[in-house]
Amino acid sequence: MNAWYNRYRNILHLHFSEGFYQLPESAKNAVSPTSPFKRVLKMAGYTVVRLLGNLFQQVEHPDKLKGEVWLYVVSQNNYDSLTFVQQGLPEAVFVAGQNKEIGKYNPVVERLSLRRKLLYYYRFIPLYFQFLKYKPHITKRFPDILFDAVGFYEVYLRKLRKYKPQAIVFANDHNPDARAMLLAAKALGIKTIYVQHASVSTIFPPLLFDLSLLEGQDSLDKYKACGPVAGLVEFIGMPKADAFVPYRNQHRTIRTIGIGGNLMDLMPETEQLVRTLAEGFPQVSLILRPHPRDKRDFTFLLTLFPNISLSSAAQEHTFDYLRKLDVQISGNSGIHLEAVLLNVWSIFYNFNPHEKLHDYYGFVQHGLIDTVQDPDSLALLLEQHLSQKPEVYLRAQYYNATVGTAYDGRSGELALRFIKEFIGVN
Repeated sequence: MNAWYNRYRNILHLHFSEGFYQLPESAKNAVSPTSPFKRVLKMAGYTVVRLLGNLFQQVEHPDKLKGEVWLYVVSQNNYDSLTFVQQGLPEAVFVAGQNKEIGKYNPVVERLSLRRKLLYYYRFIPLYFQFLKYKPHITKRFPDILFDAVGFYEVYLRKLRKYKPQAIVFANDHNPDARAMLLAAKALGIKTIYVQHASVSTIFPPLLFDLSLLEGQDSLDKYKACGPVAGLVEFIGMPKADAFVPYRNQHRTIRTIGIGGNLMDLMPETEQLVRTLAEGFPQVSLILRPHPRDKRDFTFLLTLFPNISLSSAAQEHTFDYLRKLDVQISGNSGIHLEAVLLNVWSIFYNFNPHEKLHDYYGFVQHGLIDTVQDPDSLALLLEQHLSQKPEVYLRAQYYNATVGTAYDGRSGELALRFIKEFIGVN
């Protein structure tokens, strides 16, 4: 039992941490419903629809999986972040769990059958009481996350023994399924590589990969705060931004402002800011981009003023959205760093003043972005810079090691060099 608990404590490191538990309920609700009844429904639905449904589906293609380099993904964003690896290693194959949602890439990702997860659900009850013993308040809040995680390690261990991939490249280090795949690979001595795909936090699990390719010093500093750093670490910048570096904003005037939404943002606060900007700057175009998992209807804002439009995260790549902007406004979001990389002036604005959300990623602390407290302060700051938009991309050097160097815009090339050297291919 202790072995089970220690393994799943590692797998659930992020979601069963005090740091995650202390996040606003609006953030936790995106992973686990606030309502206990909805959590039970989620667990029942997972069992019936996904697990029992998996029994009758043949999803694996052994000839495409055996002995190859796997690019293990858990989201559409992960896929985008690792595309450069497949371009440099054409035999590498994208792999995901049987029903994992990979957005528009669902049809082209190789799948691992999860039907055997059912055989391990007898472990849920003893694991639940073990977690309850050590972390009672967290366990009572997130039983559905534990339920979902059970069996991933055991199934993936079996799959890795069967297919023996040459190496596994990850773009996620904290989701339970990705964490289970990592631990299974470590148990079998399969090489593991991590390519950072988004901003990190000090509540993430410690780095456990054989090779970790991080964007820059900020990431390493944060991972050191998470615990001991295992394996090799190299700085590579942000490969997914390479293609957009030539399009860095060169405007001196502010013509377009974007508002990048977050699940924690309150609708009244968003509407108030949109009204303030639309009324105060009628000559400026406003683009509102809700978070991709935000199901709220923002279309009513389009009827308020003629200079407002919406960007769909499902249809428009983040960097294509950022290319249109001179200024980007968001709460706690990794989009700030992506904006600054394109020389888009990015400003922190708290759309949820009831919660303590200030500077979760440390962007304000380290001078990456500016911050304001209310709509009037933001309007004043913009007014002062309407014809003198600051140049900001060099602010990103602490976060992105290639900015301003010979590898600026060539992060993927640098990362591929490290990966090929590590796995021993030309």
